[in-house]
Amino acid sequence: MIRKINDFLAGWPMTISGGIFLLGSFVLPRIGMPAGENLAWVCVVICDIPLLYLAIWRVIYNKGISKISSALLISMAMIAAILIGDLFAAGEVAFIMEIGALLEDMTTARARKGLMKLISLTPETGRVIRDGKETIVPAAEIKKGDVLRILPGETIPVDGMIIFGETSIDQSVMTGESLPVDKTAGDEVYSGTQNRFGSIDIEASKVGEDSSLQKLIRMVEDADKNQAPTQRIADKWASWLVPVALLIAVIAWIVTKNVVRAVTVLVVFCPCALVLATPTAIMGAIGQATKHGVIIKSGEALERMGKVNIVAFDKTGTLTYGRLEVSDIVPTANISEAELLKTAASAESRSEHPLGKAITEKAKADDISIYEVTNFRMTAGKGISAEINGKTWFLGSEKYLAENGVAMDDAASAALDKLREAGKASVIIGSENKVVGIVALSDTLRPEGAVMVKELEQMGTKSVLLTGDNRKAAEYFAAKVGISDIRSDLLPENKVENIRDLMQNDTVCMIGDGVNDAPALKTADVGVAMGAMGSDIAVEAADVALMTDDVSKIPYLKWLSNTTVKTIKGAITLSMCINFIAVTLSVLGILTPTTGALVHNAGSCFVVLLAALLYDRKYKGDQ
Repeated sequence: MIRKINDFLAGWPMTISGGIFLLGSFVLPRIGMPAGENLAWVCVVICDIPLLYLAIWRVIYNKGISKISSALLISMAMIAAILIGDLFAAGEVAFIMEIGALLEDMTTARARKGLMKLISLTPETGRVIRDGKETIVPAAEIKKGDVLRILPGETIPVDGMIIFGETSIDQSVMTGESLPVDKTAGDEVYSGTQNRFGSIDIEASKVGEDSSLQKLIRMVEDADKNQAPTQRIADKWASWLVPVALLIAVIAWIVTKNVVRAVTVLVVFCPCALVLATPTAIMGAIGQATKHGVIIKSGEALERMGKVNIVAFDKTGTLTYGRLEVSDIVPTANISEAELLKTAASAESRSEHPLGKAITEKAKADDISIYEVTNFRMTAGKGISAEINGKTWFLGSEKYLAENGVAMDDAASAALDKLREAGKASVIIGSENKVVGIVALSDTLRPEGAVMVKELEQMGTKSVLLTGDNRKAAEYFAAKVGISDIRSDLLPENKVENIRDLMQNDTVCMIGDGVNDAPALKTADVGVAMGAMGSDIAVEAADVALMTDDVSKIPYLKWLSNTTVKTIKGAITLSMCINFIAVTLSVLGILTPTTGALVHNAGSCFVVLLAALLYDRKYKGDQ
């Protein structure tokens, strides 16, 4: 009950109401209405009760020096001001403190929708085969050893091993790989991944809380819980401000025999400018970042970004666009590139496979017409066959063509090896026992990647590649952007392990876009998600979202962080100088509690002004 009342009083509506009454208590006595001074009691009740509650709570429950907080100092000044009858001073210091706390809460609020979306990926049912019959059962009832049938388009409810059938699995939710992975009997499959083509039977090996998707959910939850709480800067300073303020106030009372001077010292020593310094600067920085298409969710992340000396990048959708395009058309027999593409596109025109679609899109973009196709047949996870102008063509993997009597010659093998070394996916095309060519496909590198990595290096920040892709693909793209530290074939838990390993000696920022990146984004000191094309879950898990998917904004983000921290420190220095002058004037009796409150309000105004200037600060890349 007490907590509910406190939360109600500490909200924006009641705080603003208290401020209006406080203003009335200052203005009305000066226009001939002395009774108006009592309006300050409304502000005292509204704004001081939450502060007093917070101060007492921290004294009781916090440990060590953290018992002494800014709330305690302001509560002492408030009580002292009330005892000598200066209601305006009592209400003013609490009002400023409440405004600062509300502003900071606005900048640090975190949504939990992302985790709920991740949980929604978990299939609710599974098709279990028992006694030769298919039975739909709740996912929670699936047991280890059960045989499940997964049809095309269905999401796999548990981890398991394929015991019958061939297919292609979209594993992007787990690994971030841009291509579906061909699977056959004996291969493992993971919960939450999607069966794209063939029907398969699997034997459940990990169910319930042991499944890969549930582990992914737990990793996001645990990373969120294990984040170290950030102490407000005003509370850090209060650990020595309180004893210093008390000491000076007591000395002033003893020396001058005037309790008003002692109370004035407590009032001007209140860290209102300190309370405002951080949230106002952060709001200014967040406003500027928004103009640049960068969404920053918390002040803590902005401050930590300045300390980052390692940036870990996911590959697919981060350094690359995350979409496949035809990169090479390699004839290995007596056929032109145009004819090879036309034949491949014709055969793939009825295919639903991403590689096939990319090939037909290339033909369409090059304005190449396609042949009529008959007898189209797809073998899930292997390749396709089609009849064109009375001739049967086979397109797919080396193994698939060999099974159909189409052999690789030396020229084709050499070309295939070269394409694989570049990390590209290849579709081999053959007919009449002979391979005639290869169409290679690759993800597309973002052109700004190399410049961005170089800029980070100039800022003393190392780049690392963490990807679920295979080693060759990772090495190919890393070389293009200038990254030498490469860690490939990583599942979500492996990415988290690598992030934790890097965090032992460094401050780490993780850049990613997929669901599989969410735990690593949460675990890193700062998580940055590609917001335009990235998953909602990754965006919610991250501290920062790049709404234009422009990775060149990473150096800008680091610059903004450094500039914001400098602004905060400058504001604190200014406020402390004003406080020092005000304390001197208070001891000399020149300031009263009311005028002291107004003077230290001036410090708060200067702090807000500095934050406003931050909003329009120019980055070197701005025009």
